[in-house]
Amino acid sequence: MFAVLKTGGKQYKVQAGDVLRVEKLDAVAGQKIQFNEILMVGGESLTIGVPFVAGAAVQAEVIDQIKGEKVIHFVKRRRKHSSQRTKGHRQHLTLVRVTDVLASGADATGVAAATGTADARRAAHNAAAKE
Repeated sequence: MFAVLKTGGKQYKVQAGDVLRVEKLDAVAGQKIQFNEILMVGGESLTIGVPFVAGAAVQAEVIDQIKGEKVIHFVKRRRKHSSQRTKGHRQHLTLVRVTDVLASGADATGVAAATGTADARRAAHNAAAKE
């Protein structure tokens, strides 16, 4: 059984046992998370969501928080303004291992939903503002 999930603005085709590098999630190593934005579930029968498949989920275990490869951004201005600048960037990523693909019954599992760090900061800020 496979599923197509959406996280961090990207789509991934996964099945049980796959290891993914996704945009940074608000989770620690060893924690079980659940992706709820499932676009398609396949296997014996194919289910396509409109836009998401109701009740479907992908459960995964966080392996580690890592950094991606360094991306070099080099700017060179030629002729009159002969200057150059080098900037580098390493994207923060989360390494996860897919443990299970659920076609239905995702609401009753009790596993925490996978949220990005921006969502977690926004939720903490809103909770502090209400107090």
